[in-house]
Amino acid sequence: MFSKKELKDLWKKFWFLLWKDDSLKGWIFSIIVIFVFIKFIFFPSLSLVTGTALPLAIVESCSMYHDGNLLSNYNEWFQKHNGKYSTLSIGKSEFENFKFNDGFNKGDILLITGANPKKLKVGDVIIFNAGINNPVIHRIIKIDNQKDNLIFSTMGDNNNGQLSFEKSIQSSQIIGKAQFKIAPYVGWMKLIFFESRKPFSEKGFCKER
Repeated sequence: MFSKKELKDLWKKFWFLLWKDDSLKGWIFSIIVIFVFIKFIFFPSLSLVTGTALPLAIVESCSMYHDGNLLSNYNEWFQKHNGKYSTLSIGKSEFENFKFNDGFNKGDILLITGANPKKLKVGDVIIFNAGINNPVIHRIIKIDNQKDNLIFSTMGDNNNGQLSFEKSIQSSQIIGKAQFKIAPYVGWMKLIFFESRKPFSEKGFCKER
């Protein structure tokens, strides 16, 4: 067992190495400690609090983009997209009351919480497993109750229609529900390393389709 003095000395050395040592050794040590903290303490704790295995999600595509993003003109945007929502009986005033009615931009970081499928409603933005490389973040446009089995349909705000994998989403596929946009564009610090692998049409900043 360490004495109080020995523990105090160890703590001083640890603190110095972590924050005050400007050498290469100190820099490497700080990176390792931060990585361990984020991976094994911060994320597990956040997952416990939010009730989902993926509490933070980076928007990786332009499927939920609105022209102008934070400065998007809602009236102009809905006029352009009215056609695809009119067939779903979703009107302008109804969509305006949806959460995130100004969409997302590529690189935005979202806070995700666990979702009770029975409490989800049309207009909510969910993240779900679609059987592709990464989970998908899209808006619910329809919910069917088939013999007490809820089936969800989603569509990206910036897409011209539904993708095949989002026409019949089972409750078991749902990872969570988007609650807040906590860091606009910050996710680009990660995305920039993967841009070269994407098709040309998916690279770079977003445009309205």
